[in-house]
Order: sequence, then C-alpha cells, then structure tokens
Amino acid sequence: MSDPINHLGILFIDFQDAFLKAIPDRERLLKRTCFAAEAATLLGCNIAFTEQMPEKLGATTEVLGNCLPATTPAYSKSSFSAFEAEGIDRWIESNQIEHLLIAGIETSICVYQTAVQGLGQDVGVTLLSDCISERRAEDREPILKQLLSMEAHVLPSETIFYSLLGSAEHPKFKAFTELVKKYS
Repeated sequence: MSDPINHLGILFIDFQDAFLKAIPDRERLLKRTCFAAEAATLLGCNIAFTEQMPEKLGATTEVLGNCLPATTPAYSKSSFSAFEAEGIDRWIESNQIEHLLIAGIETSICVYQTAVQGLGQDVGVTLLSDCISERRAEDREPILKQLLSMEAHVLPSETIFYSLLGSAEHPKFKAFTELVKKYS
C-alpha cells in the first residue's frame, strides 16, 4: 500500500495580518493552524502558502510563519482562487498532489474559490474546519454546505492527521501526540 502522504498537499491561504484583524476568532484560528502546520511538517506533507497582494497587504503573519519550514514555497496572488497564483500549478504537478488540504481565510471568498477550482481540476479537497475562518460567522454554513454538495470534505485537522498516522504504531505517533498536547 502506498503512503497517502505522497500525493497530499496542504495549502495555507492568505494568513496575513490585514485580513486576520477582521477575523473574530483569530487567536483560536492561528493556534489550530499552527498545529496543522507543525503536524504536516512532522508527517512530511507537501506544504505551500499564498499571500494576497503582499506588496500592499503584507506578508504571512509571523505567528504562522514561525510554524512553517523556512523552505515552504510562497505564492503571491491577486485573484481570489489560489489556483490562479503563478507557480501553484507547478507545485501541484511536481509534487503529484491529488488531494489538497486547505486552511485559510476567508471561507466565503478565497477558500471557497480555491476549493471550487481544485474540484473542477479533479484535485480532491478537504477543508480543515478548525483552520478556516471568516469575518461573518453566518457565511460559514452555506459555503460549507455548497462545497460538501460538490464532493469537498470538511474535517478538523486532528481527524485528518490521526487518519494519516493510522495507528499508535506509526513511528511519528509519539511526536504527534506531543503536538496535540502542545496545542490543546
């Protein structure tokens, strides 16, 4: 059986302070997103992030930047879908990514459009429910309902990473449980 991580990517969309300041639950969001970033790194997932017009809106928040490997590729974009960022298609192709985990803001704009475009390109999509957020809580339910109807998946990050481990016999299980405790 092949390792499911080989064809999996995780994309962190637009975690910039200019956007985060409007997110009501930003501290919880950043805590869970850092957990996902560190878990993805531990398990050897392909990782990338996008920044919406960083020359005007600033870079990825330092909090998340400190949780990502220094070699993580960053893609600048002006479109709302991350799939329109120059170079992201090469990242997906060169890493043979068949399924994309998505974390980001905002659920109703960039996360939604990225998920729709990924599904349209036959890339599986799972939104990490604890690693996405929006300015208005009432926007979340209809967006997730629509994406679920399009065959996207929505699950918490711990569920995904425990599934990737498969069992307590996994060689990285102990280190992973330390991350779970660190971010509980």
